[in-house]
Amino acid sequence: MDLQELSDRQEITDLLTRYTRAVDTRSYDDLAAVFTADAVLDYRASGGPIGTPAEVVPWIEQGLAGFQRTQHILGQLAITFDGPVHDQPDRAHVTAYFTNPMVVINPDGSEGLWEVGGYYHHDLVRLPDGWRSTKIVDDVQWTRGF
Repeated sequence: MDLQELSDRQEITDLLTRYTRAVDTRSYDDLAAVFTADAVLDYRASGGPIGTPAEVVPWIEQGLAGFQRTQHILGQLAITFDGPVHDQPDRAHVTAYFTNPMVVINPDGSEGLWEVGGYYHHDLVRLPDGWRSTKIVDDVQWTRGF
């Protein structure tokens, strides 16, 4: 592994952190620095849509509005790289393990905890201003509390 790959791995880790932080802090405008404008966001495993950020981010915002707080936790990242092809930018594929505890307010006013776990599968491209996701697939493996 050379210095460029180490740097790329750190930049990709930071990109996935920006994604989860934007969602958890409800800073949805910050997702523009995570995805390309024509990215494909696939949330069908969560009962959501598939489409561009402009089409899907409002669904994320609406879906999380019922929760007091969320806290994505990313685990292992499996990153593979594809080199440039015919002057196309570098590309990478990432599978990130995730757990997402979400706090709800129960009818009696107490807090409840719902959880989702699975994998985020990202296709990434290196652009002049850094790595961006061109595709995410939300691959839910389990839920608890729903």
